[in-house]
Amino acid sequence: MRIGGYELAAPLALAPMAGVSDRPFRTLCRAMGAGIAASEMVTADPRLWHTGKSRRRLDLEGEPEPRVVQVAGAEPGMLAEAARLNAERGAQVIDINMGCPAKKVCNRAAGSALLRDEQLVRRILEAVLAASTVPVTLKIRTGWDAASRNAVNIARMAEDIGVAGLAVHGRTRADMFRGDAEYETIAEVVRNVSIPVFANGDIDSPRKAAEVLRSTGAAGVMIGRAAHGRPWIFRQVKSYLATGVAVGPPSAREVRDIIIGHLESLHAFYGEELGVRIARKHLGWYGRHLDGAPRLPSRLLTAAHAAEQLELASAFLDGAAHGVDRAA
Repeated sequence: MRIGGYELAAPLALAPMAGVSDRPFRTLCRAMGAGIAASEMVTADPRLWHTGKSRRRLDLEGEPEPRVVQVAGAEPGMLAEAARLNAERGAQVIDINMGCPAKKVCNRAAGSALLRDEQLVRRILEAVLAASTVPVTLKIRTGWDAASRNAVNIARMAEDIGVAGLAVHGRTRADMFRGDAEYETIAEVVRNVSIPVFANGDIDSPRKAAEVLRSTGAAGVMIGRAAHGRPWIFRQVKSYLATGVAVGPPSAREVRDIIIGHLESLHAFYGEELGVRIARKHLGWYGRHLDGAPRLPSRLLTAAHAAEQLELASAFLDGAAHGVDRAA
């Protein structure tokens, strides 16, 4: 699978998720087998890039290629300038967000709200493609609501203008994250374009990934919420797609090393105070996938210092690994 001039190591993408797909998590998921991973959504307004949050979201240092920045906005000229500036800063792919269903984004006529105005979508795509020196991709939903599914129209337009790839979340904006993903619309998109399409929505296992690829004809799958606390899902899916053989999760000892490495990278990236706070939600997610282990101790989820958090996590995970190994 190719995006522009980049051959992906696997047809697997980590979905861009605000508050989740930061540089430490992207780097981890790429190491676990994801072929591409976009940044958290960044505002297209460069006047706001001076904030700590935006600076971190724009930080691509040390990431494997292709490095992807996702931009969001509703003004064609501003999005075009954001694409140009991010390419100068090292982005190798620019992804445009037309899929975010969040109210605060849609209220600014950005994200999935753009799907209601196909002429504005056209002006945005034409402006960004004209300004960008790197490949441009697009993330969309199937439409604003069930009465106005227009993913096929948007996809055809995007291909005609020169977009290099597309990710389609199989829900309308009105659906938010409720109900089952509608893969039929994704399949229709695939039938109508020749650019690579990632199918997104409810892909939570290797077998589900294979089923979605078969039913939609998509070139790849994009995984979001199923990677929370389980970044190794990319390795499992990659193996299953290549061999047809399901492989189990990593050993308890490997899980321990993955989690500790993730915590250390969060502390280094955000600094101690913020890094510890952000690590807590990841620990909560990891805790849901520790088969056979007791619940995470409350002290671990309330630790205020990096050294304490690492010490408590190591002690808990070492004990969990020892218990699993003894029971094996």
